[in-house]
Amino acid sequence: MSGHTREMVVALANVAILLLLAIATRGFFTADNLLDLFLANMPVMLVALGMTLIIISGEIDISVGSVFAVCSVVAGVTARAGAPQLVYLAAACAAGAACGALNGALTAYLRLPSIVVTLATMVALRDGLRWQTQGAWVGGLPARFLRFGLGSTTYTLTVLVLTLLLTAGVALGLRYLRIGRAVFATGSNAKAAREIGIDTRRLVFGVFTLTGAFTGLAAMLNAVRFHQIPSNSGIGMEMKVIAAVVVGGASITGGSATVMGTVLGVVLLGIVGPALTFLGVSAYWENALQGAIILAAVSATVLGKRRRRLGEVAVAG
Repeated sequence: MSGHTREMVVALANVAILLLLAIATRGFFTADNLLDLFLANMPVMLVALGMTLIIISGEIDISVGSVFAVCSVVAGVTARAGAPQLVYLAAACAAGAACGALNGALTAYLRLPSIVVTLATMVALRDGLRWQTQGAWVGGLPARFLRFGLGSTTYTLTVLVLTLLLTAGVALGLRYLRIGRAVFATGSNAKAAREIGIDTRRLVFGVFTLTGAFTGLAAMLNAVRFHQIPSNSGIGMEMKVIAAVVVGGASITGGSATVMGTVLGVVLLGIVGPALTFLGVSAYWENALQGAIILAAVSATVLGKRRRRLGEVAVAG
């Protein structure tokens, strides 16, 4: 199944679920519920933009949930110390970029498997944060921290516009910029990419660092919605993010993905849980249903590759 075909399937699945909700439920399409859904899934969307780049380049990052928690706490502690808004926003992004740079350096320059590197940093960051905070939430935040001092509507619209701009920027960069083509080339065949002059190590380091910065931004934008910041935030985020990218048509082995597919994947996995609630189905089925969706997506990718390979063999024969 090609990437565009997968996008169409996921889009149709989204439409089908939304039509079912429109017919069978009341209240799902209210402005308040839709805005709550967007804000709940906004962090996943921002992190998934970076994860799309990582997966295209042939790598993976399962530490984003732990990085998200670290950045949230960094933002809260910096704000509580009296720092200006731009400073604690920059601190969260810088903390995320530093964590991403660590993953990228170990993967690109020491040539360690990214799954092993990010598994190690996932555990180290989570346990280190738990030790540092003793599990306590970050409280005592200044009044200006909540939604950056903006009203609820203004904050939501600001975050919506920022998310759209970043999504469009990544999509256009992958399509039209030389570095975007280099990401695809690296994931498709790293050796061939090096032979045509692409510095694959620097590129892999860069996409990990950028994903860390996106994670820090997502953590900051999410943290300012609340009066306290939990030190255990982001648990399970890596699963949601990777699942959204894969469901959207990415090849987990690299070289193939689209931002549109990622957006559709985030929407599909984001509405499954609320849809079950509005339809009166036990929320315990949410993870099972998401797992089935992921399994179907991965199976479609594997079967599609196998079919193309058999076709190439038949043509060559």
